[in-house]
This record gives sequence, structure tokens and C-alpha cells, in this order.
Amino acid sequence: MASSSGNDETNKGSMWELDRNLDQPMDEEAGRLRNMYREKKFSALLVSRLAFQSLGIVFGDLGTSPLYVFYNTFPHGINDPEDVIGALSLIIYSLTLIPLLKYVCIVLRANDNGQGGTFALYSLLCRHAKVNTIPNQHRTDEQLTTYSRHTFDENSLAAKVKRWLESHTFKKNALLILVLVGTCMAIGDGILTPVISVLSASGGIKVNHPKMSDDVVVLVAVVILVGLFSMQHYGTDKVGWLFAPVVLIWFLSIGAIGILNIWKYDSSVLKAFNPVYICRYFIRGKRDSWISLGGILLSITGTEALFADLCHFHVLAVQIAFTVIVFPCLLLAYSGQAAYLIHNRDHFHDAFYRSIPDGIHWPMFIIATAAAIVASQATISATFSNIKQALALGCFPRVKIVHTSKKFLGQIYIPDINWILMILCIAVTAGFKNQSQIGNAYGTAVVIVMVVTTLLMIPIMLLVWRSHWLLVFIFTALSLSVELPYLTAVLFKINQGGWVPLVIAATTLVVMYVWHYGTVKRYEFELHSKVSMAWILGLGPSLGLVRVPGMGFVYTELASGVPHIFSHFITHLPAIHSVVVFVCVKYLPVYTVPVEERFLVRRIGPKNFHMFRCIARYGYKDLHKKDDDFEKMLFDSLSLFVRLESMMEGYSDSEECSLPAQRMEKSTDDSAVDLSYASSSDLIQPAPSQGSTSLASATAGDELEFLNRCKEAGVVHILGNTIVRARRESTVVKKIAVDYIYAFLRRICRENSVIFNVPHESLLNVGQIFYI
Repeated sequence: MASSSGNDETNKGSMWELDRNLDQPMDEEAGRLRNMYREKKFSALLVSRLAFQSLGIVFGDLGTSPLYVFYNTFPHGINDPEDVIGALSLIIYSLTLIPLLKYVCIVLRANDNGQGGTFALYSLLCRHAKVNTIPNQHRTDEQLTTYSRHTFDENSLAAKVKRWLESHTFKKNALLILVLVGTCMAIGDGILTPVISVLSASGGIKVNHPKMSDDVVVLVAVVILVGLFSMQHYGTDKVGWLFAPVVLIWFLSIGAIGILNIWKYDSSVLKAFNPVYICRYFIRGKRDSWISLGGILLSITGTEALFADLCHFHVLAVQIAFTVIVFPCLLLAYSGQAAYLIHNRDHFHDAFYRSIPDGIHWPMFIIATAAAIVASQATISATFSNIKQALALGCFPRVKIVHTSKKFLGQIYIPDINWILMILCIAVTAGFKNQSQIGNAYGTAVVIVMVVTTLLMIPIMLLVWRSHWLLVFIFTALSLSVELPYLTAVLFKINQGGWVPLVIAATTLVVMYVWHYGTVKRYEFELHSKVSMAWILGLGPSLGLVRVPGMGFVYTELASGVPHIFSHFITHLPAIHSVVVFVCVKYLPVYTVPVEERFLVRRIGPKNFHMFRCIARYGYKDLHKKDDDFEKMLFDSLSLFVRLESMMEGYSDSEECSLPAQRMEKSTDDSAVDLSYASSSDLIQPAPSQGSTSLASATAGDELEFLNRCKEAGVVHILGNTIVRARRESTVVKKIAVDYIYAFLRRICRENSVIFNVPHESLLNVGQIFYI
């Protein structure tokens, strides 16, 4: 028995060695593509220009908050002028603690090579700890120029946190759900920002016509929203240059009006910079003051968009724009409105427009409407970006993505999501008609995203920045001390509109998590059912079939091993193509993969098998553009590999070659399987002479000619059409999730063949069903 067990272990080890030798990892190929990454240097002039441009993209949402803050803070009127001072003091210190200190000074530094948002934080964590729920990463991925990570001592706090996160699947899933919750709330923000911004700006037409019906304002807002979403397919590239001047004029205008109102009405409002008035505000109002925090929270809405829309702006440029323009102008605008309200308490409903001098009312109405459109555009674009990132990480069904700009990578348009957003925006606008209820809903979405960001920053500071635990504790305590009171305040208003983002987020979360669950189970099925290389070699060079002229691309999610669909295919069909390429398309936790580093190619088995593996790697910002011929890119990468392989054989060093040869000799002694079918990369001969170099070149030329003939004979793309079903004994919840929700999402999502522009006549689907 013991002897038998020992033989089994020996055979198992030999089989593993065989698979390893014949299906080589991509280390050598990745090393060839590795090049040095140098951080771009930004001149003072360029930083100034970027700071100006960032006004239109990053700060539009935050800048339009003065349109509706005081009305949502005092929806039932102002009882005491001191309440205005207390509310202003809360606004001042909320703007200081959250946008300025937390985001501009700290969180912006946690960007992923310029990319911001919840998924950017998650990608940073995935690179520093093995927390990705789809374990398809390989050490060669770490050699990408965009794959930056830090190492740390095994006894450090960061190493302990890393081991704690990696120790159990439950913790990885909990982290993923936290990220998805933040993303879903950000998507809800993309629905509510256009509604409240456009509706508040449209309310300016009632100031000079007080008898006008609210339905007219709602109709104007709906028309603007329909026009805004209908123009999305053009992208922002053509009109984006207008955004920065519009927002700059807006900030300067509200700042100047604020100064005028402070001078004209009551300069004593500046005492609100004393935090004592915050304490007096809560002591005087108690429960009402606490609930009013939901309105004051709207003064910092757009802060999360500040991080999510970071895009390609330099962090320093965003910091300069906020501290020099945005922050001072917002403080002046709110102080000016407060000064006006102290003497005009009955005008709380439309304080912004009432505080504007009569002579510039209509120009400001036009500027406010334009600023609201810019703010809406920024959040819509951020929603598209969030969907794209979720899709890349396997957390959202495949949808059509259109690249709207040839210059800027991040400018995309998703038609299906665009029309869904438009319908939901119109429904919320027409359904509520009330800025107060919409404001309650908006505040709920924003504060939850902020709390999620704070929680994600804890492992970021420990793992990525390797900060001292005391600094992490101070950051977390200060952030939560502001955000949790706001969260409790908006929870009081769930029945007054706060339920809207919760319903939107819950629906989106179910879609995302069910899709991710199905994706993980499909990957696990492929991983556990992959075919042994020994079985492939046992079939011989013909694979036990007729090798017909042509080239077959077999798509799989596996980066190593032979997928189950291939064995399923050759078991039921009597022929296979002369050249077989296993294509693995995978997304990595990086924002982009340079085109020259995208494809890794390796030979599987000996040369006369004509089998290759190609791994196509993408970042979460990369797109399969329509003008890219994926098939041509695969073939070009294959040809390049054959030429480079020939050069490596022709000019390899004899001393280096002896080690692999000895390793193969040792493997043959230990293995019970004949290794005569060893890979060409392992059967390395001593350093050749000039004649043998010519022979290698001639051999490469012959193989390239053979590949071209196979390509001309026809290319077939073989894709697995895996149907997932819940087992009969599964729970009711699992059956609903898998058999109905996931199956429905699979039916309506785009096929991989469409994403990779595979011609219909060249497509072959291999169907299979598995139960989970």
C-alpha cells in the first residue's frame, strides 16, 4: 500500500513536471516586453493649464451646490437668524474637513496612475494583496510598466494586514461588496445630480414670475435633461473646451455676488468662522438641527466626483484649482447667501436667485443653467467610467461601449446605460417635483460613497503607503466623525425621498453581484475541468484527428492548461485545424496595458503540434475599439513570436543552454511518461555556428509560410457557450439568482464575438452545461 501510494505521488509529480515543461509560463515573454517607466514631469505652465481645464470636468458638481443648499437645510422656513449663522458655520467646516483636507490633501494621492474612484482604490489593493476573487493573475503581469506595487517586510504591520485580507474568501467577498456598494451609490449619484442641478437652475424662471406653475419648471428641466442625454453620443470632445470657461465664470460670479451681499446686507455673518456657533446651533435646535444636517450635506456633494473624475489631470493641478478658485468662491457664495437670508428670511425657498441683483438676473440664470449642464455631464461621464471599470473586473454584464474621442482614453459612451439614466432622471424629476425630497435622496447617495471611500482608505494607507497605524487611526476617526453624523441625519429622511438611491443601489448591486458570482463559477469550472497536457501529447501531432488546413482560435479564460471546451470539441468532431491557438483575454487591476505589452505568446508542446497560447491583457480603462482588427493583432503577435523564437535559438549562449538541458534530462529520469515530445523551448542545443543560425532562420521562414497558408485557408474562432444552472438541491435564493437573474443577464448582454469583432461566418460556438 505504501509503495503504491509512493508511486502515485511520483507519477503525479512527473505529470505536473510534464505540464510545466510543455506549457511554459510567460515569464520570458513578459521580460522581453518590460521597459522602464518614468513619471512624467509637469512644467508650471502645464500644471496651470491643467488646473484651468479641471474646473470644467472635476468641480462642476461641487460648484452648483449653492443653488439648493439653504432651501434643503430650512425646507420649512427660518425661525431664528442665529440658525443661519450656525448652518453657515457647519458648511464652512464641512467644506474644510471633507473636500479640502480629506480629498484634496489625502485621498487624491491614492489615485491609480491618475485614475480615481472606488474601483481605482480596489485595483491598488488587488495589486498589493491577493484579494481578487477571480485568481487569474500571474507573476508576469507584475512586469507591466503600469503595474506598480510596493514590497514590505514580512514582520511589518502591512504584511500582517495583507495576510489577514488573504486568509479567507469571506474577507475578499466582503471587500468586493463594499466596493460594489460604493460604485452603486456613485451610479445613483449619476442619476440624481442631473436632476437636482437642472431642476434648481430651472427654478430661476419663477423668481420674476411667482405665479408660474411648478409644472412649467419641471417641464423645462425635463426638456433640458432629454437634450443632455440625447447629445451624449457626440461625446464631450467637441464641446469640452467650453466647460472650463463656463465653470470659471460661474465661480467668479457667485464669489463676486457673495462679496456684494456680505457688504450690502450683513458682514457679521463672517463670525460663522468661529466653530462655537456650531455648538450653539445644535443646543438651540436639538433634533431639528440634527435633521437639517441632511441639507447641509449637499454643500459637499460633488466631492466624491472630484476624486472619480480625476482622469488624466495631475493631482497638483486639481489641488491648485480647488484651493485658489473653488474653495474661496464657495465660501464667499454661501456667506453672501447667509447675509441675505438673515434680512430676508421669507426667501429661503429660492435664496440663490433672490440674492442676485436685478440687473444680472437673466445672465446669471443662463450661466447657472450652463453650469448645471456641465455638472450633470461630469457625473454622467463618471457613471459610464464606473460601469466600464465594473465590466472589466467581471462585475457587470457586457454592454456596448463607444469611444467618443481619438485623443482622450476616458471619454466613452454606453448607449444602453445612457437611455436608462435618462428614463430614471425624468421619472425622479416628474415624480417628486420637489427639490427637498430630491435633495434627501441625493444626500443619501453621496454620504454612503464617502463612508465607503474612508473604509477603503484604511488598507490603502497600510498596504500601499505603509503609513503608521496612528496616522491611519487619526484619518479614519476625523473622517467618520464628520460623515457618520451626516449618515444618521439622512437616515431620518428615508421616507422623504432618501429611499430612492437605496432602491437604485440595491437593484444595481444585485445585478453586479449575481453577474460576478456567475463569472467566478464559470472560471472555477474551466479551471477544475482543464485537460492534462499528457492527454494531448498522447494523441500525437495529429491530435488523433484529421488536421485540416486553417487556423483555429480557441477562446478560454484560462492563462494555462488546455480548456475543457477543446476536449469537448475534438471528442465530438473528427477534424481540427492545422494551427490551434488558445486565446485568453483577461483584465488586470491596472488602468491600462500599453499596446506593445498587450500580447504574450508561447508555444504549447513540440513544434510539429502547431499549438500556441496567446494571452491578451487589458486594463480597466482599455477598450476594444471598432477599428482594431483583433484577429490581425493575434496573427501579428504569433508571427512576431515565431521570428523571435528563431532568433533566440540561433543566438543563445551555450552555457545558459546547458541548464535547461540538464533539467530535461533529470525530468526524463524521474518521469514515467516519454518526453520525446518535449517543447522546442526546452530541447535547446549547444550554441550553434553560423550555419546552424541560417538553418534556424530557414526553419522560422518555413513556419511563417505555413502560418500564412493556414490563415489564407481560413480562420475559425471557437468560443465556449457555457450555460450555468443551479443544482436541484440548491436553495430557492440560489435558484432565482442563477436560473433567472443570471440567465436573463446572459441573454441580454453582448457576446464576446461582438466585442472582439469576430465575423459571424468565422464563429463556432461550443455549447456545454454545468451545474453549481
